[in-house]
Amino acid sequence: MREPHGAIADDVAVDGRVFRVVRSGPAAATRTFLLVHGIGMSHRYLRRMHTELAREDAVVSIDLPGFGGTPKPGQDLDVPGMAELIAGLLDRLGLQDVTAVGHSMGSQWVVEVALQRPDLITHTIAMGPVADDRHRTAFAQARALAVDMFGESPRANWLVLTDYLRCGIPWYSRQLRHMLAYPLDERVRSLSQPLLVLRGARDPVAGGPWCRRLAAAAPDAAVAEIPRGFHVVQDRSSKDAADAIRAFVAARTPPVPRVSR
Repeated sequence: MREPHGAIADDVAVDGRVFRVVRSGPAAATRTFLLVHGIGMSHRYLRRMHTELAREDAVVSIDLPGFGGTPKPGQDLDVPGMAELIAGLLDRLGLQDVTAVGHSMGSQWVVEVALQRPDLITHTIAMGPVADDRHRTAFAQARALAVDMFGESPRANWLVLTDYLRCGIPWYSRQLRHMLAYPLDERVRSLSQPLLVLRGARDPVAGGPWCRRLAAAAPDAAVAEIPRGFHVVQDRSSKDAADAIRAFVAARTPPVPRVSR
């Protein structure tokens, strides 16, 4: 499966942990999107949305350490620990004023980056955020994901299956424990950046009531639903998801003041 047209892919180490970094977009772009995958996954299922966003803006998709075939870290990393590494990666790449987009568990990581390093992040996007308070056990998560499979495209299911196999049970299980324990609904209360909670309207993993409660808990937030979308909404409905994100960012970006002459 090819990278987005014109993309540059590199492996970048931060404190001895390896990220895979895929970058593309216009040279003159003034806005940068960071795309962060969910548990067990890689940047592959974000490629379609990466391509849509990169038509106008700079886009950086990453594979976190231990995911997407990158080396497993020598020690466990909870959500704050992984977020600290992501912030270190942004520093290493010289990126600031970033709109951070996370899918599923990626929502936890980008929210935590925004809390730790508000100097780096201007807007936070939580797509299909976890863990819905109806699904805070391993069994409940597995059941919701099984239901979701029946609504996803064969392509999306294949991406999920093959990435889960690359991740492996030991690393997935460690991260699942952190995912279920992370209090996303409490952490968003301290966000200083605008938050968009984005979901597919038929997503059984991140339910509508949960997403609305999450947005209500944040100081400045909105909810957007993509009709007919399921959990991997950014693959089947990549343009709709990208349009919703762009519209939110534009609405929550202060106008540049004119310089009088």
